[in-house]
Amino acid sequence: MEPGGLPARYHDVSTTPPVLAAELAQAWADIQRHHPELPDLAAPESLIGESSSACGAELSFERLLHEAVHGIAAARGVRDTSRAGRYHNRRFLAIAEEMGLDHVEEPHPSSGFSLVVLNSEAKRRYRPTIERLQRALKAHTAATASDTKRSFRGPAARHGSSGGGVRVKAVCDCGRNVRVVPSVLAQAPIVCGGCGKPFRIPEAVGAAS
Repeated sequence: MEPGGLPARYHDVSTTPPVLAAELAQAWADIQRHHPELPDLAAPESLIGESSSACGAELSFERLLHEAVHGIAAARGVRDTSRAGRYHNRRFLAIAEEMGLDHVEEPHPSSGFSLVVLNSEAKRRYRPTIERLQRALKAHTAATASDTKRSFRGPAARHGSSGGGVRVKAVCDCGRNVRVVPSVLAQAPIVCGGCGKPFRIPEAVGAAS
């Protein structure tokens, strides 16, 4: 619990170290509350710094919701893209519209209906989530810029304490799991959107008991 009796997932990013992966996981959980068939996001930190011209190069809630459309498509067994995942077809668009994304133009010749944007209803529904993620992204950008300017990061620091940034499984009390770099989890808790408990690496749990 945080000071004042609030669960850890409600901590203020302005007063705690920004851990963008945790905020992405929480935003994904917010989407899952409206779309329960959406699978868990296995590795939220994998989206940080990842650029995809087909799905949107800039990391934002809109980009996250776009990725969630692909998650729903996968859960339903729907083939929503072609041309090595670049062309987003009308099946993608149909699910996107279900989730609050619109495509206001004709399909792009190479990426199809990829350039979807939040509609007004989705903006209202997810306003607190959007604002929170925007603060986290701003803090992350500032911290990254400061770190790049002021210090040299050797291989161990760049890749995390696990050696090469290898992801391992972390579990919560309700049995859900994510794959995460241990050094990322060590910075601050990643909280499950289902039970509100932090994800823990099983080996670490066993060692502590």
